[in-house]
Amino acid sequence: MGSYFSKEAPVTGVKRTAEERDVPQKREATGYQRREGKGNKREPRGHSSGQFKTKKQMKKEKWMKDKEERKKKRSKMDTMKEEEKAPVQPTAGESLVTGVQPVGEINDLTSLVTRKQTVTKEVSTTNGYTTTVITNTSVSSSEVNSVDTDMTTKTGDTVRISTSGRIPKKKVALMLGYNGAGFQGLQINPKAHTIEGVVFDALCRAGAISLANQDDPKKSNWMRSARTDKGVSAAGNVISLKMQLPDNIVDRLNKILPPQIRVWGYVVVVKSFHAKYLCDSRIYEYLLPTCAFMDPIKRELKDERTLETDLTISNNDYENPIIKYVAASTPEEREMRHKYRAPEDRLLKFRMAIEQYVGSHNFHNYTINKGANDKSCNRYIKSITVSDPMYIHDTEWISIKLHGQSFMLHQIRKMISMGLLLARTSTPISLIPETFKLRRINIPKAPALGLLLERPIFNTYNEKVLVKSKEVIREKLTFDPYAAEIEKFKQEQIYAKIFETENTEHVFDGYLTSLDAHWGTDFDYLNEEGVIPDRCLITTKYNPQEEEDEEED
Repeated sequence: MGSYFSKEAPVTGVKRTAEERDVPQKREATGYQRREGKGNKREPRGHSSGQFKTKKQMKKEKWMKDKEERKKKRSKMDTMKEEEKAPVQPTAGESLVTGVQPVGEINDLTSLVTRKQTVTKEVSTTNGYTTTVITNTSVSSSEVNSVDTDMTTKTGDTVRISTSGRIPKKKVALMLGYNGAGFQGLQINPKAHTIEGVVFDALCRAGAISLANQDDPKKSNWMRSARTDKGVSAAGNVISLKMQLPDNIVDRLNKILPPQIRVWGYVVVVKSFHAKYLCDSRIYEYLLPTCAFMDPIKRELKDERTLETDLTISNNDYENPIIKYVAASTPEEREMRHKYRAPEDRLLKFRMAIEQYVGSHNFHNYTINKGANDKSCNRYIKSITVSDPMYIHDTEWISIKLHGQSFMLHQIRKMISMGLLLARTSTPISLIPETFKLRRINIPKAPALGLLLERPIFNTYNEKVLVKSKEVIREKLTFDPYAAEIEKFKQEQIYAKIFETENTEHVFDGYLTSLDAHWGTDFDYLNEEGVIPDRCLITTKYNPQEEEDEEED
């Protein structure tokens, strides 16, 4: 065995001579190498040659790569614009005006195929362009023609599409009104019959939505200023979107839409416009028959349904639900309600009760799926006015106008219901401020039949647009130019339908009957003291009872 300092000694863990330290193979085995002019400082092997990169180097390389991709994309877009400007001639030998488009853009028609299940396409290539023929047996020729303004020719059910010229898109605020009866609310839903679904389909057929955007409204930046529930109408509402503006687009839309949906007009807005977030406030109206102020009529509950017209009553206990039945009102009772005229003292009490909502309050008891500590429950009501009684079809009605910054789901219907509950009982008005506190109670909803959106207001947007738009002339977003048309529509399509529906279906009569027959302890807050007893409190996952008790202590 060699000595401790001999060359035969192991390399690792021993002291080596100067000659051994200069051997490249052994120096490389250590994983480090000397840097010239840096003393004894060492750096990882391969760093100086670029094998290891710093974050700054990697960031610079990524920026350069993105720059090249952006440059290629701009070049491709410029090429496409030049091709669009070039005039396109029909294919030789065609007797029709045939649409052509580059081969690479044939996928633009996918959205049309998606929207119309029975659409088929035939493709032929001539001189680098693709001629596309749409054959549709389920849609009329006039309907298909309206998808694009360039579709002007047809032979039976065969229509040739022209996509050679694109109409530029504009960000617009589309103003419309509708009767919500028969629809599952306003917001578009592929599985339901909604107002927006019908309007979007009409926009596609009228040539306002490009073929590439017809499969999804989100591609057009679709947004509404106020979302109305099932059965709720609107004299004026606003939808913001990017759309093409062919000639006479408003008239074309109204010819396609059913009579209960009307487009009043549109305003070209700034690109950043958002119908929901730039809306200052909303004005709603609720039509209420004064028979809602009648004294409660005692009802007899049944354990089994005896007639098809019997109403179902529940105890509102989700853990242990109990179902009862009550007979519908007799013709004599309905006639009595139609003939009822509210005394002045009850109208005054209702007005005073409704005025309690004005201002900023926590309306967690007037909506669903929100707890008392949810900050979104704090809403600001600007004003509420109650009209004098009016008489339609020998029934007395009143109109309630509510002007608020925004409203939550079911909020207005529950506010109206609480007001009439106080007016028809001896419960004092002091109960309403108690509902703004943390304790959770059950407040029934008034029927959706009487509710309608009057109009959204965009005063702040209008003021800023007029100040900043020095070079571009901007129009105010207001419903004033269409006031006469809107009033006529309200009378014929909204008010008349509400009164007619009540006379035939007795919606408010059924609502009052269910209130009179309600059983359980959750309505025990209707008492002469105006206090909320513990027995009528309800517990949900949004406001556990334990948390409420801790807050009160």
